[in-house]
Amino acid sequence: MIRTLAVENYRSLRRLVVPLGRLNVVTGSNGTGKSSLYRALRLLGDSARGGAVAALAHEGGLPSTLWAGPEKTGRAVREGLHPLQGTVRSEPVSLRLGFAGDEFGYAVDFGHPAPNDNRSLFNLDPEIKSEAIWSGPVLRPAALLSERRGAAVKVRAADGTWHRSHGALRPYDSMLGELADPQRAPDVLAVREQIRAWRFYDHVRTDAHAPARSAQVGTRTPVLSADGADLAAALQTIREIGDRDALDEAVDAAFPGSRVEIGLLGTRFELQLRQHGLLRPLTAAELSDGTLRYLLWVAALLTPRPPELLVLNEPETSLHPDLLAPLADLIRTATQHSQIVVVTHARPLAAELSRGAEVIELVKEFGQTVVEGQGLLDEPAWHWPKR
Repeated sequence: MIRTLAVENYRSLRRLVVPLGRLNVVTGSNGTGKSSLYRALRLLGDSARGGAVAALAHEGGLPSTLWAGPEKTGRAVREGLHPLQGTVRSEPVSLRLGFAGDEFGYAVDFGHPAPNDNRSLFNLDPEIKSEAIWSGPVLRPAALLSERRGAAVKVRAADGTWHRSHGALRPYDSMLGELADPQRAPDVLAVREQIRAWRFYDHVRTDAHAPARSAQVGTRTPVLSADGADLAAALQTIREIGDRDALDEAVDAAFPGSRVEIGLLGTRFELQLRQHGLLRPLTAAELSDGTLRYLLWVAALLTPRPPELLVLNEPETSLHPDLLAPLADLIRTATQHSQIVVVTHARPLAAELSRGAEVIELVKEFGQTVVEGQGLLDEPAWHWPKR
């Protein structure tokens, strides 16, 4: 389980180090940095798939994603005695992301490309300046397992000796993708597979043309797709090899007297919701956005193949307030098998989930995202790898 998440210089996240528990609720007013924290987690996930550099480039490169404020905000500015003014940057440009858990920790440091004579057209691509993998919750020399600085990499062998290579990595390739070898770098492989198993759901479509509203070819689907197109197959998979009682209870809790059924149209599966008082079931094309979205969350949260980490971004979208309590119960049920992060601006949902959860209330101070009530002594211990 991840115990600590750290972000530095990403959008409004000038420096954020937060503790994580089994259930985590990220909340706050609009514009306080909730989406930035979600994107930072996704960037960490992209690092294990070799896509972090491309993802940053699509956001406009480092110039668009870096913290836009000053390196330091003095006491006079904080007390309103001095206006905030631009300053010359004295430290290297650095966007850092990292996490630490029960077994491993990982951090990556992005920076501007080094000047060269080739005049590459890919100037929006940041470079990976350093990476590190360590055992346990805190980076320290004795816990270091693998380290990358520029193109040079060193990996600790099982007997404690270090294997070093120079010029092994290109600046846009992560060691998670290039060095994940079960014999030479088993720890790199373990961390890569751990991160790749994370699962994200972000604004699953429920509009009139959403894939989930159409009948789809049915095959066993233990994991709901990111766009929800295989919703009917995912629900039928839960009914056959998952927790069918939890499925029926979740639907009945939200829509009393209702039951999900799956119709078979040749080779295609069609989602149907049978409701008390109706002579026929309603198809997915007839359901409201809120009803369809709730059923999508049922399929995602009751998956027969639960991930180590499941991240939901604004799951309350389109839901009637009466559905927030059943959704909260679903999320709590899912924590039996997965660590969960819920990013929400819905205070009622945050309140429903707050019991026994790690609540991360984000606020803005001088344009910087901070955790409400968190002082420096309240932060988990954290150290970034050196360049």
